Amino acid sequence: MPYSNLSPVETLDASYPLTTETDDTNAFEPIQPNSRLASLPLYVFASLEGLKQSVRESGLPLIDLGMGNPDQPTHPDILNALHHAILDPENHGYPSFKGKATLREAIAQWMHRRYHISLNPDSQILPLIGSKEGIANVILAYLEPGDVCLVPSLYYPTYQRSTVIAGGTPYFMPLTEENHFLPDLDAIPADVCKKAKLLLLNYPNNPTGAEATAEFYEKAIAFAKLHRLVLVTDMAYGEIAFDDYEPLSIMEFKGAQDVAVEFHSFSKTFHMAGWRLGFAVGSKSVIRNLYLGKTTIDYGVCNAIQDAGTYALNHAERLIKPMCAMYQERRDYLVDAFSDLGWDVQAPKSSFYLWMKIPPVFEESYEWIEYLMRQTGVVVTPGGAFGSDGDQYFRVSLVSPMDKLKRAVKALHQKGIRFDMEAPVVL
Repeated sequence: MPYSNLSPVETLDASYPLTTETDDTNAFEPIQPNSRLASLPLYVFASLEGLKQSVRESGLPLIDLGMGNPDQPTHPDILNALHHAILDPENHGYPSFKGKATLREAIAQWMHRRYHISLNPDSQILPLIGSKEGIANVILAYLEPGDVCLVPSLYYPTYQRSTVIAGGTPYFMPLTEENHFLPDLDAIPADVCKKAKLLLLNYPNNPTGAEATAEFYEKAIAFAKLHRLVLVTDMAYGEIAFDDYEPLSIMEFKGAQDVAVEFHSFSKTFHMAGWRLGFAVGSKSVIRNLYLGKTTIDYGVCNAIQDAGTYALNHAERLIKPMCAMYQERRDYLVDAFSDLGWDVQAPKSSFYLWMKIPPVFEESYEWIEYLMRQTGVVVTPGGAFGSDGDQYFRVSLVSPMDKLKRAVKALHQKGIRFDMEAPVVL
């Protein structure tokens, strides 16, 4: 069977077919969505399910190192806080649009402890139904048809998809290994800058694990002021760091609170992915406009979940440290294992991903991950899922227990999977 060259555009989610076969010639023709939504490819992780199912049906068990969903349960102390909060009848009504004052105050105190930043809980902080929702809503709040959004060329799919839904045009800023996966802001054409409304950044970076430097953040703030841009930073992985490294918040730098908004997530930081809780901090005007957009769409986060999040932030130092130690152990094991298999892999200082080049005998990342999956059952994420600049790379997640990581490495050794492998037999 030839390579399927799986891509997010071509693969459909069988649970939501776009057409329905029928023998009834008088059947109602489904009403089509607007052109912006129809132009979007299927969300990348949904698009990989078809290939996974095919491998499962062949009888080969999967060892999935592709997803970014934390494998550990939420800490029992946070669960206990939620239990008590659920029993409080005052938490059973609609939540406040602005979020509970206790949570906003806990966010302000944590940002001060962690980053030495002073924020006004009433005007510079907004709880969210996860940071993904907030990023999508801030894009919708600012872009109009014809506007440009400056997006990293290796990007979380929400950046590009929300821009398109808003009627805007994404301009992809190249992220290259040679430039440490930081965009060259000076290389953005002047005519693009004139049309741009938003500058999106993501550090610690998904998928590369790259870090922003103080010099880069200072330049980004100046660039945003010069071109009258809203500077959006996605810091979902800011608390997952190793070897005593502490990622930077853009809010630490002069002028950031004038133009920038930063998004944080409880999903990775506290293993609360399914709880849907995050928050935005920063510019008063940006927070206000994000708030105005959200009040049209939702009522906010469940009150009891906000109380549990308040507990998590108030005890963050105790809860986060052992989590980072666990991920560091996994990182060190996989870095050594892939190095033994011939990869030149850099140990990330933060995030829970490894970013590596595909073997040179493969032309692109989807071809490589299909071969790997069908030969070994090991699932990784194709770099092309994050943009065309990632097509010579793949991402490996650390959110699996050590026994699973060891089974994956054993399977690679058994099948002779190496970076310098010879051209494989076509499937």
